[in-house]
Amino acid sequence: MDNDGWHEHIKWSLERRGSSLSKIARALRVNPSTVTRVSRGLMRSRRIEEAIAAATAFTPAQLWPGHYPDTKGGE
Repeated sequence: MDNDGWHEHIKWSLERRGSSLSKIARALRVNPSTVTRVSRGLMRSRRIEEAIAAATAFTPAQLWPGHYPDTKGGE
């Protein structure tokens, strides 16, 4: 899934749980556009990624696998 697809999935997951990117931005006291940019994978913020992940019941690595390389080793 591309970044826009993940972004839409994140928004859908948040809405199903009664939240939104705007609510996360208010809770973290950051600009809503910053949260949107993180959601789209255009910029990184561990704090925002963790807040989005917690609100969607996913891990940051599930939402942004390219940001969290597999450290288990192997191929």
